Amino acid sequence: MKRIALALLASFTLGTVAEAGSVVALRTLRAQSVISPEDVTLAEETIPGAIGDLDQVIGLETRVAIYPGRPIQAGDLTPPAVVERNQMISLAYQRRGLSIMTEGRTLDRGAIGDSIRVMNVTSKSTVFATIGADGVAYVQSQ
Repeated sequence: MKRIALALLASFTLGTVAEAGSVVALRTLRAQSVISPEDVTLAEETIPGAIGDLDQVIGLETRVAIYPGRPIQAGDLTPPAVVERNQMISLAYQRRGLSIMTEGRTLDRGAIGDSIRVMNVTSKSTVFATIGADGVAYVQSQ
């Protein structure tokens, strides 16, 4: 009876062990491409420095071109950009109850949380602003 219980325990334990592997590209991914499930697969071999979980790469943007069969490393990826260079965007300044909203033109591309340069279209001055989850660029007070 103990042997059967040990065998069952071993089969459950062995069945839950995660297999190691590395995420590799299935096709050429150009820089600034957002990775979809059809773009990547999990190779059986573990490659040092490569990401080992598909969920960690899907939805991220490539920083460099990645070729088929090449393992994907963390440094190859970044959060996807939500604003492009020369895009018109709301520019907000908030401090101690004062709130000013105006229109700005992005001078860089960026993702949520990135600090980018934005030109105030009214005054033509350039400020650094952080991209918010709402798509507004919030001026960094000094």
